[in-house]
Amino acid sequence: MSVRVRRIYQSPEPEDGVRVLVDRLWPRGLSKEVAHVDEWPKGLTPSDELRRWFHAGGTYEEFTRRYEAELAAPAAADLLDGLRTSVREGPVTLLTASKTPDESHATVLARLLSG
Repeated sequence: MSVRVRRIYQSPEPEDGVRVLVDRLWPRGLSKEVAHVDEWPKGLTPSDELRRWFHAGGTYEEFTRRYEAELAAPAAADLLDGLRTSVREGPVTLLTASKTPDESHATVLARLLSG
């Protein structure tokens, strides 16, 4: 099945399938009714420390390495396995408020779920 990444501010589309918010914080200015989020597994989001490090000028390559290490922790790995089950059952759209979703944690998750 397919996994795609979209900004949460984009309108939902029928081909989104299960819509999963992968940000730790709820996006500003967006109601839950408008967002149409099906799941919000906060345990899959980057730690606050990692987020701060990346936004302070860390490289995307190093961010990816550190984030994958966080996802290998037992609690996160269990959540990731649950999301893999959703992917096998139908399309999944990972939603983020990131202005650059192609260089965000959502893209790292999409790659891990697709592989």
